[in-house]
Amino acid sequence: MTTRRIPIVISGATLAVLLLGGLMFFVARAHVNKVALAEQPRGVTVVKAAAANYRPIVKYIGAIDPWIEAKVGPQFTSAYVDTVLVRPGAVVVRGQVVATLDCRNASAQAKAVAMQARALDAQQEALAHQAARVGGLVGGGFVSPDEAEQKTAESTSKQAELLSAQAKLLTASLEVSDCIMRAPFDGEIAKRLMDPGTFARPGGIVVTVVDRNTVRVIADVPEGDFAAVAPGTPANIRVLATGLALTGSISRRSPAADPSTRTIHLEIDLADPERKLPVRSTAELTIEVGEPIAATQIPLTAANVRNAKASVFVVEEGVAHKTRVGVLGEIAGILFVEPTLKPGVEVVTEGRALLTDGDAVTTKLESAGQ
Repeated sequence: MTTRRIPIVISGATLAVLLLGGLMFFVARAHVNKVALAEQPRGVTVVKAAAANYRPIVKYIGAIDPWIEAKVGPQFTSAYVDTVLVRPGAVVVRGQVVATLDCRNASAQAKAVAMQARALDAQQEALAHQAARVGGLVGGGFVSPDEAEQKTAESTSKQAELLSAQAKLLTASLEVSDCIMRAPFDGEIAKRLMDPGTFARPGGIVVTVVDRNTVRVIADVPEGDFAAVAPGTPANIRVLATGLALTGSISRRSPAADPSTRTIHLEIDLADPERKLPVRSTAELTIEVGEPIAATQIPLTAANVRNAKASVFVVEEGVAHKTRVGVLGEIAGILFVEPTLKPGVEVVTEGRALLTDGDAVTTKLESAGQ
């Protein structure tokens, strides 16, 4: 009896396995996607194009200069630097002593010339009196006219020597004054180029003083932009050293181009009473030119720009269509194109790299500011 049950059990188990396998096969077949991936709609992010006015801009790289700058150093005297009383960043006032030279030799020479001038002055005064007395004796016949004329000539000659000595004294005094260097105006020390012990010669620079209460933004622009940089033209200024954004207007423009670079020089005056702007630093100027024109704006990420054309994908009724449109310009990540791209249409910003013309898509709308 037991022996007869064994084939039955085996047959039942085999049938159960076959049924279970068939069930698993049909379940697996039911979960198979029979639609090709290429035929499925692609998920993309879109943004709506917006109407805008575009005005072309030009950008120039310039520099920030102080309103006035003085290079302080000796102009007449050669001597060793005795003291330098300031360092870069120091605030100075007009007339403040900033450095001195060791001018003992110049002082001695000045004193010697002064003594010489005093002696000549005394001699000339005595000769003048003598010439006057001799001239009075000519009428009585006591002296000859020739002798009187000689005395007058001696007095005149001594007067000339005195004037020469006084001129030498003035030169010596200038050399002595040159040994004490003072700030020519209220400002700040920008550079200290000599230390005590350095031998300074005429024309050498000990320190430089700058006035930053007003600064000048300067730039040299191509001669073809002469009309675009007329005085009074507004300009946006970005200071690269601090990232500060400023606005101003062109204060002056050179009437002539530089013959070697063919550029036009311009300046913009900016008041800076708090002295926040570092001079000799770089500034970027942005100036609008021409008249505003109608345009359509889209994010720069929505287009592939080549030359003066942009390729974009426009979504209409769930289908992406590749479109080429003329480019007018780009400002801060916003692309301005010709209004043949109608405002309000949806353009693809994310996922366009995988698209081809005519692909079905599912869209997710984002705002233009995101």
